[in-house]
Amino acid sequence: MDIQEEIKRRRTFAIISHPDAGKTTLTEKLLLFGGAIQIAGAVKSNKIKHSTTSDFMEIEKQRGISVATSVMGFEYNDLKINILDTPGHKDFAEDTFRTLTAVDSVIVVIDVAKGVETQTEKLVEVCRMRDTPVIVFINKMDRDGKDGFSLLDEVEQKLKLKACPLSWPIGMGPDFKGVYSLYKKELLLFRPHSKQSEEEDIIRITDLSSEELEHHVGERLAKELREEVNMVEEVYDPFDKNKYLDGQLSPVFFGSAINNFGVKELLDCFTDIAPYPQPVPAEEREIDPFEKKFSGFVFKIHANIDPNHRNRIAFVRVCSGLFQRNTNYLHTRSGKKLKFSSPTAFMAAKKEVVEMAYPGDIVGLHDSGKFRIGDTLSEGEQLHFKGIPSFSPELFKYVENADPMKSKQLAKGIDQLMDEGLAQLFTQQINGRKIIGTVGALQFEVIQYRLKHEYGASCQYTHVNLHKACWLSSDNPKALNDFIKKKQRFMALDKHGQSVFLAESAWMLKMAQEDFPEVAFHFTSEF
Repeated sequence: MDIQEEIKRRRTFAIISHPDAGKTTLTEKLLLFGGAIQIAGAVKSNKIKHSTTSDFMEIEKQRGISVATSVMGFEYNDLKINILDTPGHKDFAEDTFRTLTAVDSVIVVIDVAKGVETQTEKLVEVCRMRDTPVIVFINKMDRDGKDGFSLLDEVEQKLKLKACPLSWPIGMGPDFKGVYSLYKKELLLFRPHSKQSEEEDIIRITDLSSEELEHHVGERLAKELREEVNMVEEVYDPFDKNKYLDGQLSPVFFGSAINNFGVKELLDCFTDIAPYPQPVPAEEREIDPFEKKFSGFVFKIHANIDPNHRNRIAFVRVCSGLFQRNTNYLHTRSGKKLKFSSPTAFMAAKKEVVEMAYPGDIVGLHDSGKFRIGDTLSEGEQLHFKGIPSFSPELFKYVENADPMKSKQLAKGIDQLMDEGLAQLFTQQINGRKIIGTVGALQFEVIQYRLKHEYGASCQYTHVNLHKACWLSSDNPKALNDFIKKKQRFMALDKHGQSVFLAESAWMLKMAQEDFPEVAFHFTSEF
């Protein structure tokens, strides 16, 4: 098979949602149907001892939430599927936003009872900005919740997506009988807690006026289904693949991931319509996946993916050309050539060495501290990929060593966890005290937990009252030096040695901006 055909076989997508909508459960069931795993795990259950494949970190298993994006690949219908399961919790949105730069399409999961929630709105806004194709999966239909039309209204009004239902539910909660596939003109009958793969659960009914419908779902639900499908066909635009690929139309499916119901239909439709790897914008030019020369960028770094070996992995999205093992590639930020002897493909924490990877694939590269998020690798061309965000911290705490015997472990742990983009580290110039800045409170807990369990180091936090961390620049070096001298008490260095002004209040920041008009204040380090 030539390179062009291999590229067209790739489908790289992220699953996003608000916490508890069933995103990780859906990921597990997609892996199950794809034959990648033999048994689906539970996100959090006292009865089921098998934990999920994508939530592989110990804290994820204990808390029942995803705190890091995990990457999983499998073959299905002669296609190579790459799933990125993202954190739903708002405190880890930065990881999710970065992940969205590395995918070609997205599946959004919505809880039937809760409808569209705040975090989902923020994540879908990023997809809309990029015109990323979006499929919506309305989950937990075996529970009582909002009716189908109310949910479609929310998808259109809150997410600003143009909905196109490709399946329609029959009943809900205890009355849930299944869905009618508008895409394939099939009736899918719901069997709670079954594998939902038996052929007898799928009945082909091309004509809904057929009396066969009553036989399967009863008179009342048959009448409701006919009326509702009729309304759907009148109100919503028919499915148009090109509009979906342009991000202008979003197919909507209904199902119950925990019961495996509606998941295979979603996967089958996704493999039919989802885009293969698309061009990726760089600052210099647009990179076409079919170009011969390799290029790719680091969108995530993960320390201790295997705690036994204390290794650090940089996740690289291949954008063009063919990535090959033991080949020299240019690391554009440092200007050095790097060679990788054991690049890996992923199944969450499990990984295997790969000889080559194609556009759309995610490759793990062993990292000894050379990489930062956003770094580019190429065959020699100076490229800088765009849109990999870094957020200005909103919460700040002093971090102190709770065990003087483990100061080296603490320093190493903080150094590596900061490189993941989990938080930012500032060292005050006046006294050398270290401050961690995050965008969410839960990140402090995760850092403390991981330092303890992955590095054997203990830390404690003390609150510090800060409003903003601002990076500085100026065309006038003297003005910048004057500012740093006068504000020395509020100055710090970030992990990469850049000067940062720590403003204690909005008023203090405003006064500094007015008093020093030649100094520019930036709220991210990538200015």
